[in-house]
Amino acid sequence: MRGVVASTTIGPELEWRLAVAVGALTALAVAASWVGRLGTALPSARAVARAIVQLLVVALVVTAALEHVWSSLLFVGFMFGVATVTASGRVDARSSIHWIAASIGAGAVPVLLIVFGLGAAPFEPPTIVAICGIVIGNAMTGFTLMGRRSLAALRERFGEVEAALSLGFVRRRAMALVVDHDRPEALVPVLDQTRTVGLVSLPGAFIGVLLGGGSAADAAAAQLIVLVGLVAAQTITVVVGARLIAAGRVLDHELRDRLPTA
Repeated sequence: MRGVVASTTIGPELEWRLAVAVGALTALAVAASWVGRLGTALPSARAVARAIVQLLVVALVVTAALEHVWSSLLFVGFMFGVATVTASGRVDARSSIHWIAASIGAGAVPVLLIVFGLGAAPFEPPTIVAICGIVIGNAMTGFTLMGRRSLAALRERFGEVEAALSLGFVRRRAMALVVDHDRPEALVPVLDQTRTVGLVSLPGAFIGVLLGGGSAADAAAAQLIVLVGLVAAQTITVVVGARLIAAGRVLDHELRDRLPTA
């Protein structure tokens, strides 16, 4: 009986089939946006083009970063900087970028210290880049979700803030009455992902270990430490970020102009 030869390829290759697939998927997203009148057709196409360029550049940079621990840490610092700039832009608060960095760092740093300090993951270049990237990226996402919703709520319900101020509330407390209400919404995605892991989807860490030749048990262990770390990182980031918004440290231009000086 003729045997089946298993493929040794663990991922898509950089060839014409990949280019065609990326083009087709981009066209599908653009078409869906156009049919549904979402207004995101052009932004989607631009995002894909930007992702292609960035990934090609990052692939070269990461290759160099994986050579040494110091270079991997340098790359992690770069990722943190990009995450901070991105989050500040998404909430339209560039002038508060240092406070946003503090919020993201408050969530990411303790998690990474526990993961690497306890030896749950080896302190080696590939693991440093992979885990730090996942944790920082998700802390950024947590801040962005919380920040956009909180600042929108403050704009929409500014009358409530003014009413509280007129009753003698200090500004921090008056703003917290609005901000604190929607904070848990920012944690819905990561909590849903944690609840349904293995049942609805197999996240990146799990697949990465499997594709790298690890066992299913190794993959499960890697995914567990990552998922729990993400819950912790996003929770801390959301709590700290919301406190900074309530304190008036992170505000967009409109709210900064409308609020009285603390």
